[in-house]
Amino acid sequence: MSETNKLKISIVTPSLNQGEYIEQTIKSVLNQDYNNYEHIIIDGASEDKTIEILNKYKHLRWISEKDKGQSNAINKGLYLATGDIFAWLNSDDYYENNIFLSVAEYFTINPDCDFLYGDITYVDKNSNILFKISGDSLNYKSLLINPDLIRQPSFFWRREAFLKFGGVDESLNLVMDYDIFLKFTKSKTAGYLNKNLSYYRTYSDTKTLKFRKKQAIEIYKVLKRNNSEFSIKIYWFLFKRYFGLFPFFSRIGKLWNLIFNYGKK
Repeated sequence: MSETNKLKISIVTPSLNQGEYIEQTIKSVLNQDYNNYEHIIIDGASEDKTIEILNKYKHLRWISEKDKGQSNAINKGLYLATGDIFAWLNSDDYYENNIFLSVAEYFTINPDCDFLYGDITYVDKNSNILFKISGDSLNYKSLLINPDLIRQPSFFWRREAFLKFGGVDESLNLVMDYDIFLKFTKSKTAGYLNKNLSYYRTYSDTKTLKFRKKQAIEIYKVLKRNNSEFSIKIYWFLFKRYFGLFPFFSRIGKLWNLIFNYGKK
């Protein structure tokens, strides 16, 4: 076994009533160029077809029981994980094909790297591509200015980093990913893998869209915890998130670009 293949990758998936999407999530972990991994699914006692789907895949480690929410499920799975490299993949998101080897190679070549991230593609309910976020732009300062820079399903980190911070904050229900990535980047620089690693599904029933006001409040709480200076830019960000104005301003921006660039080509 090569030094790269010695690194075991543990993927944790929290789930609740995601029978519509979870099979694609499972298959995306299977569709990799790397065999030394485990996939742990922590289901919150789903009442849809989730359990039927889980029973089809014998390689999975999974439990289905009532929990205290998504953050609790993530921690439960991470504490069960036996790998050297950790990641969590929500049950409606999915990985790019054949990226695990690149992740393992990066950690092998860069032994001082505790965590890395790559590019991410946003898709709709039917996996149609909406847009992509790419580039090496994520650090502690940039996250304090723009919380939306996080690329949660495109993050991988060493087991030691998880043990250092003790998992995700279970008092947070919506921005636990933002909180822990601030903890990561505050102490060290993240590694960057210049390729698309995951697909993030966005649709009307996601927690981010359904509970935007609570999300804005939690972001404010995390920023206060980090003694962040509240610039006009971050206040404007929180205002738009709380009142659900991001889609409105996105449409205005697209219209402005259309008008401004009309006839230039």
